[in-house]
Amino acid sequence: MSELILALISAALINNLVLHQGLAIDPLLHTRPEQRRRQVHALGLSTLLLLVMATGLGQLLHRLALRPLQLEYLYLIMFLVLSVLLITPVLKLLTRLLPALPFAGLPPLLLSNLALMGLSLQANAGDHGVTQILGWSVACGLGFWLALSLFADLRQRSDNDDIPTVFRGLPIELIGAGVMALAFLGFNGLLTS
Repeated sequence: MSELILALISAALINNLVLHQGLAIDPLLHTRPEQRRRQVHALGLSTLLLLVMATGLGQLLHRLALRPLQLEYLYLIMFLVLSVLLITPVLKLLTRLLPALPFAGLPPLLLSNLALMGLSLQANAGDHGVTQILGWSVACGLGFWLALSLFADLRQRSDNDDIPTVFRGLPIELIGAGVMALAFLGFNGLLTS
């Protein structure tokens, strides 16, 4: 049981999809200033739910339909179609459950989110069980949400502090993302011992 918990913490922090693997950094750069905090939580929650549903259903379809029919080479196309088809129902469900969060402008960000594709390809590369992949997708979704929240805090602090004009905006945000990646990588020694 402790190995499972360590693996989930490792997927969320050490092997973070955004900071360590460089996937899904695009949504970090497209948050609107007027709804930053609420939009970050809406994007994090919708990405988490979409990661779990798309990766789980993608693996089930791969194992139950594509592999028996020897059509494994169609996995990428099947997963892309599945991800696109799941975005609207997930956002409608979340809008119904949490009307206070702004889910309206998220379909373009979710369509261009490489966390879905990266996680599905990583899950397909290994021979993992479906429950293990679901746990991995939950941990990766939580790690994505954490990175998004930390990045929004960094943006808020960088707007208020005295930063030289050369570093304002994207440069200080990318420097901060690098520092966050190094901080998350510091958990590597903690979890292996």
